[in-house]
Amino acid sequence: MEDFTGGVTEFYEMKEAPKELYKIMKKALERGSMMGCSIDSLVPARFETRTVTGLVKGHAYSVTAVEECKQSQHKEPKVRLVRLRNPWGQVEWNGPWSDNSKEWVSLSKGEKDKLQHQSAEDGEFWMAFEDFKKNYTKIEICNLTPDALEDDKIHKWTVSVNEGRWVRGCSAGGCRNYPDTFWTNPQYRLRLLEEDDDPEDNEVACSFVIALMQKNRRKERKMGANLFTIGFAIYEVPKEMHGNKQHMQKDFFLFNSSKARCKSYINLREVTQRFRLSPGEYVIIPSTYEPHQEGEFILRVFSEKRNTSEEIENRIEADHPVPAPANAGEESEEDQQFRSLFQQIAGDVSTGSTGRPVRPVSAWGSEMEITANELKNVLNSIVSKHKDLNTEGFSLECCRSMISLMDMDGTGRLNLQEFRHLWNKVKQWQGIFQHYNSDQASSINSYEMRNAVNDAGFRLNNQLYDIITMRYADESMNIDFDSFISCLVRLEAMFRAFQAFDQDGDGTIRLSVLEWLQLTMYA
Repeated sequence: MEDFTGGVTEFYEMKEAPKELYKIMKKALERGSMMGCSIDSLVPARFETRTVTGLVKGHAYSVTAVEECKQSQHKEPKVRLVRLRNPWGQVEWNGPWSDNSKEWVSLSKGEKDKLQHQSAEDGEFWMAFEDFKKNYTKIEICNLTPDALEDDKIHKWTVSVNEGRWVRGCSAGGCRNYPDTFWTNPQYRLRLLEEDDDPEDNEVACSFVIALMQKNRRKERKMGANLFTIGFAIYEVPKEMHGNKQHMQKDFFLFNSSKARCKSYINLREVTQRFRLSPGEYVIIPSTYEPHQEGEFILRVFSEKRNTSEEIENRIEADHPVPAPANAGEESEEDQQFRSLFQQIAGDVSTGSTGRPVRPVSAWGSEMEITANELKNVLNSIVSKHKDLNTEGFSLECCRSMISLMDMDGTGRLNLQEFRHLWNKVKQWQGIFQHYNSDQASSINSYEMRNAVNDAGFRLNNQLYDIITMRYADESMNIDFDSFISCLVRLEAMFRAFQAFDQDGDGTIRLSVLEWLQLTMYA
């Protein structure tokens, strides 16, 4: 039914059906939903066999109406009835409320007309709701999208659809059992704006259905792909965070329990469940059961009243795209060591020992400059003393990127002032790396990279975190010190270049092909 209509299907086992099943069925039919039900047969050979009650096991029936009727001169003034249809067009229920049963005598002509009761072997029949629950094993309700319903009299669902993906090492965080990575899953903010028309037990609440479908797994089955085990959890957003579209961080999920969640994680193409929650703001976290499982999904929300759901995307921004001034005050031993090394290497430049033309050098003048290769020697001689980093040092490519970041005068080299700025940055980033490199493994994992980038002052969205993981992580989804610094250097450089072009501050720039190539080739 779902594949033919694009709707969302709910499944209920009668033994576990919610107490408000009758109301769910009635509202579903009012909204043009399609309903089917069946009786399980434990023995496959007995499929499509007729029972003494006239019902057929292992056979699909459709539910065509749900009504509540008044009975005259009866101890039960109201009776709930369900109309079913056998697609054979014959073979009907022969119990209470069947076509010619005595129960119809208790209804007035008006009630019978309302039910369009007729005695005919047409495969359609009525039965009491309680008998329906006792005899049938399961029911399936396919709720249709508004565009599938042409009748203006039908109440229509409000539907929101979001497409997303889990990316290994970035946004495939697994379920709540993996707290270190769970928070990195895609997050969708759900706003329930209006309560239901007929609250139950005076409870102000919104009814809605969430359906999480994994895409393309059947198509990829020939390549060995199986269905993932998938599910979702719903968290209530605190009032002080309403309207804040920032991605919820790890601590939020460590200290807050879910408001609702799917019954179980299961390897089905789609997991669907109905909920009732108070009007407000929530965050839905769809995930695979285990982390690092990569795939695409569709998350749909059907609600009786208005709702909005959208993926939470951080606003892209940087705290400090402009160079920070050098630290004033006394030089540390490390600063003195760096100053001495810089002077020594830059001094070698002035004597011509590198084979390049001799340049005049004043005591600490602006002419004292170093190249990428010389920068590599300076940095690596200092970093090598930090045994806790366990790094092979900076690559020449990384040092070229550093020069492009700090080279304000366009010489392709760094003078002392430019190197001061760079050194302060590297020290700050080194501290962040060491904070997340708590096990001294010489690298941080790609999920920790999200926090590290945030601590360095950059706010990115999921697509950019995906790109960083693909570009800088190794096969084990780890990022070493050299790659970490290279990433932050590139981020800082590109943010700074964008701000230089964005003169009016509207968040968009226009570049000629020459400007684009100059920007990207030197970065």
